[in-house]
Amino acid sequence: MIKFRRAFGLVIVGVLLLSACSASFSEHKAEIKEQVATTFESQPEKTNNSTKDIEYYLPSSFKVEEETPNNVLLKDGSKTFILFYNQHEKEDSKVVYDSTVKQQKEWDANETFTKDGKFGYMLVKQLKENRYQLIVGIGGVKLTTETEDVRDDAEAMMDIANSVKIK
Repeated sequence: MIKFRRAFGLVIVGVLLLSACSASFSEHKAEIKEQVATTFESQPEKTNNSTKDIEYYLPSSFKVEEETPNNVLLKDGSKTFILFYNQHEKEDSKVVYDSTVKQQKEWDANETFTKDGKFGYMLVKQLKENRYQLIVGIGGVKLTTETEDVRDDAEAMMDIANSVKIK
């Protein structure tokens, strides 16, 4: 019984130490911005999915759940992502970004990127402790999700947004 109590106590201490060491979004904000900017500036992934209007890259863990005009509902495990596109807006358009920014008064992150005639962005809003609304886009393309893992999801979402090609 004493060994069990010690082991249980060590597990509790370990969990407390790990939770105290886990960094918040604000501590990693600059790193995440740099990671998303690098993905934005990189060569787009080769497309492997399409709708009536667009072709796009989808990482292997993502699945198409539903397609409607201008929207593709994606799943990655239990996470849901919405891929919105306006095929009339070019890669340098700020229309989707401007309308999205106006939906919230304040964002925990409002980062923009430009390169070679493309306009990209990342918006993050904390919803509750360790839960964030994450929006990533380029021109007339926008991906939205709710997540606890802003870093990994932002990079994957920018990979998808960067790959979208209007047919």
